[in-house]
Amino acid sequence: MSLPQKISSALARRDSLLNSTHTDTYRLIHRAADGFPDLTVDRYADVLIANLYSAGLKVTPPLDLLREIAEKTHARSVYIKYRPTEASKLSKAQLDSLAPPTPIIGDPVDQVIVTENGIKFIIRPADGLSSGLFLDMREMRAWVRDNAKDKTVLNCFAYTCGFGVAALVGGATRAVNIDISKKYLEWGKENATLNGFTPDPKDFIRGDVFDWLKRFGKRDQKFDIVILDPPPYSTTKESRFSIQRDYADLVSLAAKVVAPNGYLIACANAAEVSEKQFMSQIKKVIGEQLSVKIADMKHEPEVDFPSEGEHYLKIVVIKFG
Repeated sequence: MSLPQKISSALARRDSLLNSTHTDTYRLIHRAADGFPDLTVDRYADVLIANLYSAGLKVTPPLDLLREIAEKTHARSVYIKYRPTEASKLSKAQLDSLAPPTPIIGDPVDQVIVTENGIKFIIRPADGLSSGLFLDMREMRAWVRDNAKDKTVLNCFAYTCGFGVAALVGGATRAVNIDISKKYLEWGKENATLNGFTPDPKDFIRGDVFDWLKRFGKRDQKFDIVILDPPPYSTTKESRFSIQRDYADLVSLAAKVVAPNGYLIACANAAEVSEKQFMSQIKKVIGEQLSVKIADMKHEPEVDFPSEGEHYLKIVVIKFG
């Protein structure tokens, strides 16, 4: 298949998103599934971000391909990110070098406001390897919005608070966000304000999730919806976390703060963890408890994250009686 044919095929697959009136941010190219094994291209309104999976090497970007996609999607700028094999082992300076602050096509863009299912988010294309929103969680954010009315929500590993904002839009009475990064929590406050809410500083907690789950447990503080979306690996002053080793412990702590008739949303965004391994850790915690059941299982959105083999994103919605 020629390059123009590959591009046309990829865009045709996403026709429903390209013609959406309430969503303008999604994935346009998804690696081998679209015929480009080491490349993804994400659309953030009129800005594109291309990710090259080059083990952190600054290889030559596919400019002809990116120019054609930009032309077809009327993008004003294209940024490039060189993805390392394991970001957690690199220094901030090394990570910054893999995300050039200037676009390879078009003019610099400080920030762009995107819309996802009617909810607005701030994207900063030049802000490191992560620009403000993980697009493969679109359907799960919609689930939270649709199920949050009159509920309290705890959003762990909040990043820029996408789940928390979705909960507020859906009518949550409170959405508490925990993250180790003050910068991302401030960004989350901006996202809340953008959607018409007045952020309460008490609901944006800078700290270690394990520590705060223990605190909530000791206080017997409960939430109707608890969301766990950890990075595969993380290190803080208080703890070291590996999704392969420690996920069952994390779920066990979170289960203690789920209110009766509440939900625990457990996510694993890690290709190295199989669905069997992930479910094994979940079942270590919920076991044969009659009042706890798996209500739903989700993966990356098939329309713009087509899978070839096993899903890399595993999400389990656990219902407590």
